[in-house]
Amino acid sequence: MSKNKDIDEGFYSRQLYVLGHEAMRRMGTADVLIAGMRGLGVEIAKNVILSGVKSVTVQDKGLCEWKDLSSQFFLQVSHLGQNRALSSLPQLSALNPHVTVSAHTGPLRDTLLLQFQVVVLTDSSLEDQQHFGAFCHSNGIKLIVADTKGLCGQLFCDFGEDFEVLDADGETPISVMIDQITKEDPGVVTCTEDRHGFEDGCSVSFSEVCGMTELNGLGPVDIKVLGPYSFSICDTSGFSAYEKGGVATEVKKSKILRFKPIDKALADLDLLVYTDYGKTSKHQTLHLAFQALHGFVKQKGRLPEAWSQSDAELLVAMVTELNKVSQLNPLDEDVVRSLSLTARGDLAPVNAFIGGLAAQEVVKACSGKFSPLHQWLYFDALECLPEASQEKMKQLTESTYLPRGSRYDGQTVVFGSDFQEKLGQQKYFLVGAGAIGCELLKNFALIGLGAGEGGHITVTDMDSIERSNLNRQFLFRSRDIGRQKSEVAALAVTAMNPSMNITAHQNRLDPDSEQVYGHQFFTGLDGVAAALDNVEARVYLDSRCVQHQRPMLEGGTLGSKGHTLVVVPHLTESYGPAKTGSGNAIPLCTLKNFPHRIEHTLQWARDRFEGLFKQAAEYVNQYLSDGAGFLERTLGRGDAEALEVLECVLGGVGEERPQGWDDCVGWARRQWETIYNNDIAQLLHCFPPEQLTSSGLPFWSGAKRCPHPQTFDPTNATHMDYIVAASNLYGHIYGIKGTRNISAIQSIVEKVSVPAFIPKSTVKIHVTDEEMEEEKQSGHFDTERLQELQMKLSSPPVNRSALQMCPVDFEKDDDNNFHMDYIVAASNLRAENYDIPTADRHKSKLIAGRIIPAIATTTAAVAGLMCLELYKLVQGHRSISSYRSAYINLAATYCVISEPLQSRRFTVAGKEYSLWDDFLVQGRCDREQEMTLGELLQHIKQKHNLNITSLFYGSARLYDAGSNHKERLGKSVSEVVGQVCKTEIPQHVCMLEMFASFAEDEDCETVPPIRYLFR
Repeated sequence: MSKNKDIDEGFYSRQLYVLGHEAMRRMGTADVLIAGMRGLGVEIAKNVILSGVKSVTVQDKGLCEWKDLSSQFFLQVSHLGQNRALSSLPQLSALNPHVTVSAHTGPLRDTLLLQFQVVVLTDSSLEDQQHFGAFCHSNGIKLIVADTKGLCGQLFCDFGEDFEVLDADGETPISVMIDQITKEDPGVVTCTEDRHGFEDGCSVSFSEVCGMTELNGLGPVDIKVLGPYSFSICDTSGFSAYEKGGVATEVKKSKILRFKPIDKALADLDLLVYTDYGKTSKHQTLHLAFQALHGFVKQKGRLPEAWSQSDAELLVAMVTELNKVSQLNPLDEDVVRSLSLTARGDLAPVNAFIGGLAAQEVVKACSGKFSPLHQWLYFDALECLPEASQEKMKQLTESTYLPRGSRYDGQTVVFGSDFQEKLGQQKYFLVGAGAIGCELLKNFALIGLGAGEGGHITVTDMDSIERSNLNRQFLFRSRDIGRQKSEVAALAVTAMNPSMNITAHQNRLDPDSEQVYGHQFFTGLDGVAAALDNVEARVYLDSRCVQHQRPMLEGGTLGSKGHTLVVVPHLTESYGPAKTGSGNAIPLCTLKNFPHRIEHTLQWARDRFEGLFKQAAEYVNQYLSDGAGFLERTLGRGDAEALEVLECVLGGVGEERPQGWDDCVGWARRQWETIYNNDIAQLLHCFPPEQLTSSGLPFWSGAKRCPHPQTFDPTNATHMDYIVAASNLYGHIYGIKGTRNISAIQSIVEKVSVPAFIPKSTVKIHVTDEEMEEEKQSGHFDTERLQELQMKLSSPPVNRSALQMCPVDFEKDDDNNFHMDYIVAASNLRAENYDIPTADRHKSKLIAGRIIPAIATTTAAVAGLMCLELYKLVQGHRSISSYRSAYINLAATYCVISEPLQSRRFTVAGKEYSLWDDFLVQGRCDREQEMTLGELLQHIKQKHNLNITSLFYGSARLYDAGSNHKERLGKSVSEVVGQVCKTEIPQHVCMLEMFASFAEDEDCETVPPIRYLFR
């Protein structure tokens, strides 16, 4: 770890899993200049500072004006008339204590640029771009040009003549286990049950090969893919015969890229990278239109006036003239007009997207990590304009779009004052105030969502702020650690825009919170935004939105990758249910007996942590609080599981309970001996190294690594790491204070008597999950021991309060709590048992902590795309072609932006429905009495001409025409639900969702739900 001491791993934790230590070190030596501190410039600066370069200098000689407040989130009304760079400096400096931030208020000069390795130009003239571009290219300075005009954006990169990309995609190198290698020219490698995932041209290195040892340590070997499980390598005919084992690991290759300077790149349309393949001609036209726009400004001394048709036609003429050289066919004149009509706009969501991409290019320039943009990229979101905008806008006067001395001036010039008022009246629900949530709230504040009369934002997040959040959740500072995310985020964006109407909650969104977020809450919303980090919560929120016919914006990130989804009622598909099964689930038999990857030993260590230090303590506490009830519930689990649980309880309240620190150390030492010596010896007793299968093949081959027992060594650091962590955690659950003093612990260890290995011929070790399940179902276990435990625990101890335990909740980010110490040591010791390469703490935390790698750039870009869809939802767009869902990978500057899928259709009794349709029933209407079940059936028959044969509420059958349910027909629907489910309907529930089978189409698998309002 000494080589990483220069990196603050606590602060950069999630980013390190994306970039790695070496890239972070290179970034830590880079000085970056960002010119222009309007909305786009500050977005880039924010992301670059959070990423951890050495220094950032922000340059701007301009003064703050009203339209800047539409997207420059570090400027306030009090800054009007003041220098933008100086006004932004305090907030930018507070983002990252490891980055030096300074401001330059003078003009750009060549001598200034020489101080930096990377220069970013925003809001710059074409003359400046060409002059400084040539200067940077000749002086080895990486140049990035970024610009946004209204709903359009431009990005350009020039990293010089010989820029080395060290890791093109940032993906973890593929590693596969080998089943066979042939002796021939070329040799053929066959993998075990896993698909190898290699591509032609890949290079691999070999390790742990037995027999054909010449491959071990051989330099990178080029391969040719033969199939999903095999590939060919070099000539192996002269090598030793292959015996068994081996791992083939991908070797990443660096590559050299050559860039053209901007003046030459302007004429090369082959250098365009497309973000939306349905807009190829549009983006080619934008390449000319941005050049013409610079010419317009030079000629007129201003940008085109907002929604000025005459200015738009002039720009079209200028682009047409440029096209005489480029000869684009077709030239998209409507794009040119739209650019002209909206060019005065300065929109936060567009700046967030282009700013996220541009900042990622800075990271690439500084680190050599990922493939840079080569070289032009254009983006437009012109579908955000009102549908049929050209005709519609001509009916409106230009005064609708005039600046009004408002913080929304940069937005009003694009959409008009009426739309701005509508934005302010929106009621939105944001679920999640983490990385994406912070970025969304920032955008909400800038665009004025819910900031007008009648508007409101509700944000909920149950988490508190941790230090590892600060690197990408930019609304939080060190002083906020420990506070609630939603509260701090709400205060931060209210400071950005004091007109914000926002309420912060700390509720988890799940069925338990429906008392707060019930029918009345959802029907009062205009829309929902999901900033969640798990699929289950997304699925639940999506179902609530479908149930209440509300639109949902959804987005997520995984390192440099991100996605967005817009869900529009009666138009698009929804997020949908969770996919069944998990391709990443590790077989239980692999975890218990046959690990072959470090992921297996880490999962095993995590499972042991939960069992030893959390579940065992929880079982004891449950027993102490409700002895008889706990025993009854436990025995109801099944005998095999009950035996395991009751052994834990007796260990916590019986004679084995530790009385002091020495007992804790003794327990840890005996655990070590059992797990890493005796259990392995028993496995080998059952399956010796020379064991053959029934087909005569070696048992220990392929994915089965033959293990070996270990001998405890108190001078071995990993051995003692385990003892220290395990004994301290064990002591914690019993309220016994521990110590980190190694010598003191070693002196106790010397006195501990450990269990000797005694082979047990009766132990059955299962080699498949199916065998383990069969054994469990067969009931082969110690019946007498279960009865003995029942008897011993039938009378709970008198001093229950003194025996209460302290369960441990796993926390991966606290380096002082022994949690990761235990996981790392336990996993690596087991890895050594099986000759699996061990993992350092950093990698172990990623896998065992189930950390989602994250960087600020992807988060900003995703939030920007989500808010562009928000514009469309607020306007009420009804054409699916107006909406966009996106998948982006900033590592490769890869963007797939396309129309969302249409909502799924299905037929019931000859009539077509979609997932958005339902049978809505007002259960009370204007009467005092609630509708009876019989009246509900009659209502469905009269209104929809469908006869209900079966009716279900969840899994409960409320009615079946073929059963004796006639007595239920006279009861109210809610009364029948309560009777069948044997529980009262909670007071906050006012709508029941039921599903029916109909006589007209009994075989229909999908039917609209019956949504019954009874309160």
